[in-house]
Amino acid sequence: MKKGIVRSVSKSERHTFSKFNCDRIVLLKGLGVEGDAHAGKTVKHRSRVAKDPNQPNLRQVHLIHVELFEELNAKGFTVGAGEIGENITTEGIPLLSLPKGTILRIGETVKIEVTGLRNPCKQLDALQKGLMKAVLDKDEEGNLIRKSGIMGIVLEGGVVKIGNEIEIALPPKPHVKLERV
Repeated sequence: MKKGIVRSVSKSERHTFSKFNCDRIVLLKGLGVEGDAHAGKTVKHRSRVAKDPNQPNLRQVHLIHVELFEELNAKGFTVGAGEIGENITTEGIPLLSLPKGTILRIGETVKIEVTGLRNPCKQLDALQKGLMKAVLDKDEEGNLIRKSGIMGIVLEGGVVKIGNEIEIALPPKPHVKLERV
């Protein structure tokens, strides 16, 4: 499988919808992005904490493909890196079609295990009216397609910088299709 590239990295110490672009981020094994409000062993997303604060955090790192921004921009939206909450913006890899359990190797040491799809939320419409609908689609059978990125957990920590290559290691077959986490 071909390699991808890190186009942007972002984080936010507070529970803001958008994250702030950085030159680099540090991923911590089993926790997520150092200095990001969503880092931790247990779930940090407010809606999930309200349901069960002891759930494991399967959403330590959020990745979005820059190709989504290009698609949205062609539809009249203006969306840039970090604006819809991702930590890592990628280019050149089919994030949404990766199977559960795929390992993304970034830089010298980082390994992220893909856990599932990000479920887009209504906060997207607060950013730009109609954005929530724009990141949803239907396949040939009428099944919902969520385009707002994937989530993962940090297996091995380290530094992620703009320009780092991303190598993909698929899990053994049979592959499990990504579901929302």
